[in-house]
Amino acid sequence: MIVNQSLVEELETAIAGSDIGRRAAMLRRVADLFASNSGNLSDEQTAVFDDVLLQLVDEIETSARGCFAEYLALSPVAPPRILRQLALDDVIDVAGPVLSRSEQLDEITLADGAKTKSQAHLLAISTRKTIPESVTDILVERGNRQVALSAAANPGASFSEFGYSSLVRRSSDDDALALCTWSRREIPRRHLLKLFADASESLKRRLSKEDPRKAARMADIVTRAASKLQSQTRETSADFATARALVQSLDGTGKLDEAALFEFASAEKFAETVLALSVICDLPVGLIERALVEVRSEQVLVLAKASCLSWKTTRAILQLQAPAERSTGDLDQLLETFLRLRPETARQAVQFYRLRERSLAASPN
Repeated sequence: MIVNQSLVEELETAIAGSDIGRRAAMLRRVADLFASNSGNLSDEQTAVFDDVLLQLVDEIETSARGCFAEYLALSPVAPPRILRQLALDDVIDVAGPVLSRSEQLDEITLADGAKTKSQAHLLAISTRKTIPESVTDILVERGNRQVALSAAANPGASFSEFGYSSLVRRSSDDDALALCTWSRREIPRRHLLKLFADASESLKRRLSKEDPRKAARMADIVTRAASKLQSQTRETSADFATARALVQSLDGTGKLDEAALFEFASAEKFAETVLALSVICDLPVGLIERALVEVRSEQVLVLAKASCLSWKTTRAILQLQAPAERSTGDLDQLLETFLRLRPETARQAVQFYRLRERSLAASPN
């Protein structure tokens, strides 16, 4: 490489002198000279350019440093040490352009910036065209909500198992972050399951709207997992075993009827109510149990109408389902729904529940 002698002399004069404006003007000329000769430079020559740029940038005002950072961020080549210094500048107007756009910035510098700099710096990193896993790990653990949302919505961001676990954990009380996380195509299934299982009912509806097929698949897996856990819990429960024996005895002697069901529900005997309703509806115990722990009451109304239960018994079951949450007004609205519901419609819904439970039980996954 042949460096113009007048430029060398000008550099020496600018560095030695106190003309700050002149130093700022020299920055771009040196960067241009480096870029035009980068393919022919040795490591020693690259280091010389780095030294010169570092000396120049140290002495210019913040606005000039910011302008130079904007320029260097788009350069296809740049000396590594000056890039690092600009990227780790405390002033976001200087660091931001390099952190968000420079494709020459190394992973170590990005990680150092994510570990030590402000939330504004982390936000700039989160908008990069690509982000390696080691950096997103830090962003989702240390970053604020805006940073986590930006990283989750960035298709060029790569996430490790730890990163996805952190996103899902933070999504538990943040619907917007949950939607961004849900929409990532490469997210492992186990993290999708956790996200869906922890989601509120309103969020599940939004997730289903976003991707109906994915939501249906996750819902089936969550339901199967819940059924398995419920079954294991029931089998180890002494109270449930006692209730099962009582209900089976009543059924065997022809005494398991609506009156018995009403007595169980009004006495707040959960296990006995579940088992009795399971026999009366001819549905799996797990489905009945889930219906009685749900916040929503529609399924209870359907089961009661399909079984021709009276409102008196239905009301007792609803009170058992959510004793602290049923106001007189709520019960009046539920009664209106119950009266409007046609028995044939309810029976069709129950048949659908029955077929779905069989399908879930037969599926290996």
